[in-house]
Order: sequence, then structure tokens, then C-alpha cells
Amino acid sequence: MFIHIIGIVIVLVILLIASMFRVLREYERAVVFFLGRFYGVKGPGLIIIIPFIQQIVRVDLRTIVLDVPTQDLITRDNVSVKVNAVVYFRVLDPKMAINNVENYLEATSQLSQTTLRSVLGQHELDELLSEREELNRDLQLILDQHTDNWGIKIANVEIKHVDLDESMVRALAKQAEAERTRRAKVIHATGELEASAKLREAAEVLNKAPNAIQLRYMQTLTEVANERTTTIVFPMPVDLVDKITDPIKATLNEAAINKAMKVDD
Repeated sequence: MFIHIIGIVIVLVILLIASMFRVLREYERAVVFFLGRFYGVKGPGLIIIIPFIQQIVRVDLRTIVLDVPTQDLITRDNVSVKVNAVVYFRVLDPKMAINNVENYLEATSQLSQTTLRSVLGQHELDELLSEREELNRDLQLILDQHTDNWGIKIANVEIKHVDLDESMVRALAKQAEAERTRRAKVIHATGELEASAKLREAAEVLNKAPNAIQLRYMQTLTEVANERTTTIVFPMPVDLVDKITDPIKATLNEAAINKAMKVDD
């Protein structure tokens, strides 16, 4: 009987000694409490804990990916949308993360949900769709300020999806189509304006060189003649006709004068 008691005591002592040693990974820290009071932060590696007197709480220092559930919100222009996001954070101070908040993971999740609704509800729908980077920065700064007392650092916040109902999707499609039509008309009008300016410059050049317009007409006639057409109607300007007929008239007048002088002789 005495031998059994000694054996039990030895086993208990071995178990007690074994429970004194804990091994923490590189990304883990142990918040140690001594009779309920904060004692310190230990780790990583091998640490020694006094059983029944000291207790530890393990804290993971790696970046945690928190998926924020879909939130229903109304934008500033009274559009109902559903938005979800993802938050990346990590524990910087294990002491504050354990002592200042009951469950830092749940607290960060709830804070992310309420902040997402309050911040995005202050913006219009167009801003939610086109200015996501700026909204992500605003959410990250606000969450980081609130979690600073918990020893938590918000590394990044990303808005994942902005879901709209079908009627709003159709309205946005019509708006986009109208915008494309407007841009096409503006581009066409700009092209017409530039073309008219170039035509005016060309007209000024032709006015300075009268013979150039004759060459231009001859070139146009050549181009039209190469096409498969049987009849060509080509307008001739009056000044060009005059330039062609004036030398002929002058020649005829000179010949008539010479003839008359011969008759008188």
C-alpha cells in the first residue's frame, strides 16, 4: 500500500513539473497572471510557469483576416445598398489586448460592422463605386483610432462588394449610356470645329496663290476620272472661267484689230 502511494506521488510530481514548462511559437506570446494579477508577457520559446499560482493566456501576433458580414445601409442620396468588407489587423500589445477588452476579435468585428455602416452612409452612391481607395483609407484610420486602446493595429480595410437591386442597376446602365452619347456628340462637335479651322486656313492659302486653286481643280478632275462614271458634273467657279477666257478674248480682239488695220491699208 505504501509503495502505491509513493508511486502516485511520483507521478503527480512528474506531471506537476511537466506542467511548469510551456513552449511558445515565434508568433505567440503568453500573458502571465500571478494570483489573478498581471505579471508580464513571456515568449517565444520555452517558459516556466508555477502551477496553480500563475496562469497564462496565449496571444497570436500574426495578421488576422476578418471578414465583415454584409451590411445594409442607405447612402446620402437615399439609395439602399448592401456592402461587405475585409479587415486585416494584428495585435501589437498582448497586455492591452487581454486586459482592456474581453474578446478583442469579437470587439473588432462588431466595431468594423458599425463603422462600415456609419462611414459609407455619409457618402453618395457614385462615391461608393468610384472612390473605394479613399473610403478604404477613411475606414482604416477610424478603426485604427478606436482599436489603439486595445493594443491592435488595423493594417488595411478593403471594401469587397457593393450590391444594388435590379432597378438601380438598370438606372445606372441608362445613365452610363447617356454619358457615352454625350461624349460622342462632344467629340463629333470638336472634330467639326477643328475641321472648319483647317478649311479656313486652306482657303487663306489658296487666296494667296490663285494658281493653286486651278491645280486643285485639275487634281480633283483626275481623281474623278479614274472612277467608273459615265457622266461627270463638275462646277467651275466664275473667276476660274474668266482666267481661262480672258486670254482667248484678248487674242481674238488683237486679231480683229490687226485685220481692220490691213483693210484700211
